[in-house]
Amino acid sequence: MHLAYPAVLAVLLFCTGLYGVLARRNAILVLMSVELMLNAVNLNLVAFDVWLRDTLHAGQALTLFTIAIAAAEIGIGLAIVLLVHRNRGTADIDKLRDLADPPPAGSPALDDSMAVPTDNDADQARRARRQTA
Repeated sequence: MHLAYPAVLAVLLFCTGLYGVLARRNAILVLMSVELMLNAVNLNLVAFDVWLRDTLHAGQALTLFTIAIAAAEIGIGLAIVLLVHRNRGTADIDKLRDLADPPPAGSPALDDSMAVPTDNDADQARRARRQTA
């Protein structure tokens, strides 16, 4: 068997996965695209292991490690996506840019003057303490 056949298939799989990572907005589809990319790497590892006739079968051993890492990545990734979907109500990556929780409904939004105290606020607080003492 020629090495070109699995290599071309691996390139097609990897490019499909790369397109999925770059173009998709759903977190689950992005995870599936990452899996396609890892499967392309696995295909290359096994194909080169067979082509080089390695007696230790290092390519196949590395493929087993890659499969184990991919399984752990999918387990943790899906758990995170489900938790985010439960809390935010969406798995859209564009809407999940902020790590902070959204403000509760009906509460006023914080503006810059409320978020960061200025030196004037600290001076006013010191003056108020001196006057009361």
